[in-house]
Amino acid sequence: MNISTIDWIIIVAFFCFTLLIGLYASRQAGKSAKDYFLSGQNMPWWLLGISMVATTFSADTPNLVTDIIRKNGVAGNWVWWAFLLTGMATVFIYSKLWRRSGITTDLEFYELRYSGKEASFLRGFRSIYLGVFFNVMIMATVLLAGIKIAGVMLGISAMQTVCIVSVVTVFYASLGGLRGVILTDFFQFIISMIGMVVACIYIVNLPEIGGLSNLISHPAVAAKTPLFPDFSNPEVIIPLFFIPIAVQWWSAWYPGAEPGGGGYIAQRMLSAKDEKDAVKATLLFNAAHYALRPWPWILIALASLILFPDLAAIKASFPHIDSSIIADDLAFPAMLTMLPKGLLGLVIAALIAALMSTISTHLNWGSSYIVNDFYVRFINPKATQKEQVNLGRISTFALMILAAILALFLTNAMQAFNILLQIGAGTGLLFLLRWFWWRINAYSEIAAMIVSLFLAIYFEIVYDGDLLSWQRMLISVGITTLVWVATTLLTRPTDRNQLVKFYTKIRPHNLGWQPVINDMDKAIISNTQTSSLASEILMMFLGTLAIYTALFTTGYLLYGQLFYAGISFVCCFVATFSIFKIWKD
Repeated sequence: MNISTIDWIIIVAFFCFTLLIGLYASRQAGKSAKDYFLSGQNMPWWLLGISMVATTFSADTPNLVTDIIRKNGVAGNWVWWAFLLTGMATVFIYSKLWRRSGITTDLEFYELRYSGKEASFLRGFRSIYLGVFFNVMIMATVLLAGIKIAGVMLGISAMQTVCIVSVVTVFYASLGGLRGVILTDFFQFIISMIGMVVACIYIVNLPEIGGLSNLISHPAVAAKTPLFPDFSNPEVIIPLFFIPIAVQWWSAWYPGAEPGGGGYIAQRMLSAKDEKDAVKATLLFNAAHYALRPWPWILIALASLILFPDLAAIKASFPHIDSSIIADDLAFPAMLTMLPKGLLGLVIAALIAALMSTISTHLNWGSSYIVNDFYVRFINPKATQKEQVNLGRISTFALMILAAILALFLTNAMQAFNILLQIGAGTGLLFLLRWFWWRINAYSEIAAMIVSLFLAIYFEIVYDGDLLSWQRMLISVGITTLVWVATTLLTRPTDRNQLVKFYTKIRPHNLGWQPVINDMDKAIISNTQTSSLASEILMMFLGTLAIYTALFTTGYLLYGQLFYAGISFVCCFVATFSIFKIWKD
């Protein structure tokens, strides 16, 4: 493509402003490890919530959504929409528990909740397992999207793309720490949302598309528009709806949608000023992530079915692209090549913003594990604050190199998404229950982690049978759950003093803790009263209903189905009103 001067000015200005934010934040980030990894725990809730949204809006996200829609229609998005249930559980049940812990990273939870060498092993192992392996995998998928976008829109090679992105992102992420990441996230989210909305409006009104009504009624598009799969077809409804909504959301661990919260979501909650801010930040995140953001991606994906009906059409239009990475997810950047001067620069900046916001968060999050949960915990407990910050910057650089190398070997976003889902299958229920069932111990988590990883390797590398991906996931969930529950019951419980310490500090609901409560002093028990679990679960489901119906309201309005839009809006209003009524009481 020929990028105009105005486009380059917009792109360069974006990079310069991002680097200035990193330099500004570096003044605070270098003071201590808590400033570097938790931004001093004084960031406002709305900034933390937007940072969560910006991180989950990666350059590979619209590519993934496009891949899903071109294969399974809009209803195929239930594979990730179902994670809203996990998100709302985190909002109303778990966010305040995380904030009460007072820890620096979510991996510190293991030695707060469990006891013995097994707890220490779990913390140390997962600091590398998640901080390095998972982080590198996620960043590689994000870079893959960047490679495809840059190849289509800028005509540059994969190596050039990873080098440019790596250098700029590492620079501001290592300098500014989490504060720099959060501040740049805010700026990048605004740019990315404006860019996507404006690009969507322009693309939908291209002469080849003919406006919104023509897009929705087009023969190549109409069958892809329903919000729900065909309930009369088991082969469609089971994998696209029933499995995600009935099993996947609570059973699978996936970054950004961890059952019970975790990872960079927990990092943001731990960075909040107090429990209320942690709740408000995660609520804002879920509302924006599921209800506000998807529709520009969806409409562009639907439009791609008209202009690029198959992979052959994409290949014919972009013959310079490596054939190994041509897949349905490439249709999204292909559509963006039709944007005019000026708008093209804005959208490229928006995609770069989405890419960098995700990578920068994972760099800071991963380095926090390496520094806090591995180096300081096991190698040098007396490390000074300056040493910890310096190591954080070095590990940020190392993680970026590993992710850049791996990105060159991946081919499509859906491939990585399925691998990550498979690895986490069966562990989710444990993460939900460990706060509320005293009997769960470190061996439970070790067993779940080993079995789920072993099954993922088997199904993705060894197995060559006919089982579908959702069938493999169900098998993994069943086996992993049985193994960790059996391990829980057959191994010794966590030390009773450790359980009492955890219960008095976190104040989880009494359900599942009665044997521990019976051994506690009555004066201590009186100071550990908790809120109503029933009310929190009710708010969780009302919140889910409110956000889903907000999503549907927008969709039905775009489809011109005003009756259904009205019903969805009323449901959204009633659910939202009910939440604040219960919350206030």
